Amino acid sequence: MKKNYGQIYTAPLLIWITVFFVVPIAIILMFSFLKKDVHGGVELKFSIAAYKALFNPYIIKVAFSTIFISIMATLIIVFLALPTAYYMARSKFKDFLMLLIIIPFWTNFLIRIYAWIAILGNNGILNNILLKLGLTDHNIQFLYNQWTVIIVMAYTYLPFAILPLFSTIEKFDFSLLEAARDLGATKTKAILKILLPNVMPGITTAVLFTFIPVIGNYAVPQLVGGSDSIMIGNIITHEIMKTRNWPLASSISLVLTVLSTIGVMLFMYMTRSKTDNLRKVREDAV
Repeated sequence: MKKNYGQIYTAPLLIWITVFFVVPIAIILMFSFLKKDVHGGVELKFSIAAYKALFNPYIIKVAFSTIFISIMATLIIVFLALPTAYYMARSKFKDFLMLLIIIPFWTNFLIRIYAWIAILGNNGILNNILLKLGLTDHNIQFLYNQWTVIIVMAYTYLPFAILPLFSTIEKFDFSLLEAARDLGATKTKAILKILLPNVMPGITTAVLFTFIPVIGNYAVPQLVGGSDSIMIGNIITHEIMKTRNWPLASSISLVLTVLSTIGVMLFMYMTRSKTDNLRKVREDAV
């Protein structure tokens, strides 16, 4: 009789998930239903005050701002990552280009943000160039707005989208594009009708790898954002570090986790449906 070692092999993964995912979520869930202690932390008394506070107009406004910034940053990232990954997949210098994409990971995250401050600041590189070229006679305020946050977010997480897209596009059979061109399709139509549906799994991965960290980010809006670009992560940090309202911070974190999970599942379901339809068309054609 053969022994089933599957449970033994999966035990480390189950322990990892339990310790670093299930337990923290359970603690957040518990804290969200407790009462705030006057000295910080929580009291072991049941309360839903933290969830009532979620209907604060300011928190709702920041939530919509967070969604807007996250969606725009993700769209820009995917828009830039697709042609980049396509060029890399068709290039003879794949390894060198891959190295250029990975190099930013060697630099500290905060240093890269401060580099953008040096570029976009009132006395930064961009303003000095514009002044010397005579395109402006005064310093332009590039920092501390929503679009600066979106641009820095796009720069920060662009490699996370390029890598899965490159991996998917590299496996694509480019002769299909040539066949579509021979059948009368334009280059743009061949890409839209043939390439994009076939690399949809890579696009899905790129969206997930960028949208999830962007929506929970707090360092970028904290350093380069203004009053109109505060995100949910900033409120959570403020409630934990300054007001020490752990139940409110926990309730916001829990709701953000649940909503982002639902959004990700819906997105995966829609993209999976399109992929399944494409697969059925192929099978019918064969």
